[in-house]
Amino acid sequence: MAKKEHLRILKQGPDVWDKWKESNPEVKPDLTEANLSGANLGEADLGGADLSGADLSEADLREANFNWADLSLANLSKADLGEACLSRADLRGANLSKANLNKADFSEADLCRADLGGANLSRADFRGADLTEANLSGADLSEANLSGADLRGANLSGAALRGTHLSEANLSRADLSGAYLEFANLMNASLVETNLEEAVLLDCRVYGISTWGLKLKKAQQSNLIITPHGEPAIAVDNLEVAQFIYLLLYNEKTRNVIEPIAKKAVLILGRFEPQRKAVLKAIKEELHRRDYVPVVFDFEASASRDLTEIISILAHLSRFIIADITDPPGIPQELREIVLKQSSIPVQPLLQEDTPEDAMFGYFKSCPWVLKIHRYLDLDDLLPSLGEKVIEPAETKAKELQKRGEP
Repeated sequence: MAKKEHLRILKQGPDVWDKWKESNPEVKPDLTEANLSGANLGEADLGGADLSGADLSEADLREANFNWADLSLANLSKADLGEACLSRADLRGANLSKANLNKADFSEADLCRADLGGANLSRADFRGADLTEANLSGADLSEANLSGADLRGANLSGAALRGTHLSEANLSRADLSGAYLEFANLMNASLVETNLEEAVLLDCRVYGISTWGLKLKKAQQSNLIITPHGEPAIAVDNLEVAQFIYLLLYNEKTRNVIEPIAKKAVLILGRFEPQRKAVLKAIKEELHRRDYVPVVFDFEASASRDLTEIISILAHLSRFIIADITDPPGIPQELREIVLKQSSIPVQPLLQEDTPEDAMFGYFKSCPWVLKIHRYLDLDDLLPSLGEKVIEPAETKAKELQKRGEP
């Protein structure tokens, strides 16, 4: 039980408490099992205090200091801990359900088996925190930082993870079913036997991710970027394919073993500004429908790796290439090198009708593996012709070139 004297002083308010604490630095506040439900303790200094089993439900704890505090089994449900400091605090088994934890600092805190269901954790800092078997179902973790956090066996079902930092996090056996991950950073994260059924993964960074035994039934996956920051963005639409494609690109031995079975990949080249994303989406969806594996190379400047080398590897592993040369001047130069060296890979160029043809493209027309440019007016014009005018001719050419190459 809490020491009556400590509890009496705290109930006089944060100002009185902080002055007493400052005058008695050698005393460890004992507030075990204290009833502080609904208390106004905003900005109070409770660092290092023993609040194990305390009731702080619906309390105002904004900007309070709980660094190194013992809050194990404490009840903080519906409490307001906005911008509070809980670094290295012991929150094992604590109840933080439906609490406001916006911008709170939980760095290196122990939240093993804590209940944070339905809590507002947006922009909270959980770097290096222990969240094993914690309940985060339905929580808002938008833009939260969980880099290096241990989330093994955690429940994140239905959680909002938009812009969340999960780099180097351990999500093994975690439940992310129905979770919404958009622009999330999963670089170097570990996902072993992770449940992602019905989850939404859009525009996530997945370089270095480790995936084994994933559950992906009915998951929506799109534009998963497999390259690190500073490299040209290469995107795929499946987590397991992401790891596979990365190995093919960066591990020559793996490439030599696997490339004979990698011929369902289709490389899509282009510069897809926001207004042209609908064209990219249409191409990808039609390829998916026909059981191909689209690999997108969205052209950007690269300072760290030769662009042509990357594209050449991707091209070599592809069934055929679809190159949208509508926008931008850089693609024909890159294509020239590929066309010269990849004569067994068909190239199907696309060009929007109101865009002039690049003068250099005339060089490609004499190459039998480069198909006639397919021109389209707009997306509505492109959609019905994608199969007949783009994909089927490229597949036919691929079969023709393959037959020629057979002994």
